[in-house]
Amino acid sequence: MTALFTQHGNEDVRRLVAQYPLAWVLSEAAPITTATMLPMLGQYDEDGRLTGLLGHMSRRRPLYELLSAKPQAHFLFTGPQGYVSPEHSGRRNWGPTWNYAALRIEAEVRFDEALTETAVARLVETCEAGRKEPWRAPELGERYDAMLGAIIGFEARVTTIDATFKLAQDEDDAVLRQLVEAHPDEAMRSWVRALNRDRLR
Repeated sequence: MTALFTQHGNEDVRRLVAQYPLAWVLSEAAPITTATMLPMLGQYDEDGRLTGLLGHMSRRRPLYELLSAKPQAHFLFTGPQGYVSPEHSGRRNWGPTWNYAALRIEAEVRFDEALTETAVARLVETCEAGRKEPWRAPELGERYDAMLGAIIGFEARVTTIDATFKLAQDEDDAVLRQLVEAHPDEAMRSWVRALNRDRLR
């Protein structure tokens, strides 16, 4: 893996978590069947660095018991990804590839009942943002309190971030510009532009 694919800024990490918030969450050395997909919200310091994650999960999940006993967790985020054909590069002698972005995060999880309603409210607000009439969780009425009792909020303090942004940084200028123009996935084109912003000015 070329070192170019590990170079990124705080804004790249923030954008990936915001646009692709669903992460696999795993407990260290636990059976793979306990891995759980959860939507997460990023927490950032004044410099924009990812320092934590906010979420909630069902109390009935085996992962809850595992992380309560041993709070070290892995969070795996997958961002934009897709096949890149020689057709997109404009060269028949160019080998096809797969572009993608991913975050592998290690963090210490802290469950807190006091965080439950906050975690739900913030996630709903984030996902409903921009709608003409944003929905709010209390609209569930009496069911809302019952649902809150079945889940628990948590914060995860980030200890390690391992990021891969394989988005055409190793291509020459001509191929890079062709990929930005020709790839059919607008999200992919946007991310290629972002990770090559200095070359595409």
